[in-house]
Amino acid sequence: MKNYLPDEIEKKSFEIITKEIGSTYLDDQIAPIVKRVIHTTADFEYLKTLKFSKHAIEDALNAIKNGVDIVTDTQMAMSGINKPTLAKGGGKVHCFMSAEDVAKEAKEKSVTRASICMEKAAELNRPLIIAIGNAPTALIKLDELIQQGLIHPVLIIGVPVGFVNVVESKELIINSGAEYIVAEGRKGGSNVAAAIINALLYMAFPREEV
Repeated sequence: MKNYLPDEIEKKSFEIITKEIGSTYLDDQIAPIVKRVIHTTADFEYLKTLKFSKHAIEDALNAIKNGVDIVTDTQMAMSGINKPTLAKGGGKVHCFMSAEDVAKEAKEKSVTRASICMEKAAELNRPLIIAIGNAPTALIKLDELIQQGLIHPVLIIGVPVGFVNVVESKELIINSGAEYIVAEGRKGGSNVAAAIINALLYMAFPREEV
């Protein structure tokens, strides 16, 4: 058994992923995102379940290069996003879940903190990528705000994991009119949301190939 350095582990992992994908066709723009999600999860089902709207990648890359901010629904996703790379374009990451005013307002309205966070995102008045890996209620509120014309995200990454309203909330985003990357079905998670963001960051600001 060979001992690998950290960079070697990642490179070797991607080599294994590419080999196991085999002859399955992946568009050149989509491939880096799907492979990084598989690298994060070791789950090849994402080959079939990750869905992309027509202009999702193009619009996201242009926005990242010009200073888009990212709003996510968990501290875990926020911590996993490569913030120095995002900052190259002038962007930063927001997560409002732990804010005291969010908790207070959610309790007063008897709604989830995640839905209040989407309202706060709408107040930022910045180009935004919304990355949801945990809370389907965030996607439900986001769709509502989109239909009301109160928010216009550059891209929605809709990959919450779970059983209650997860599939339905993803379908809302697919049909919302916004550009999206969605993991159909029950699978997803904060790690998947961060992996998709990082793949886009590395496409916008290429680093050494792995």
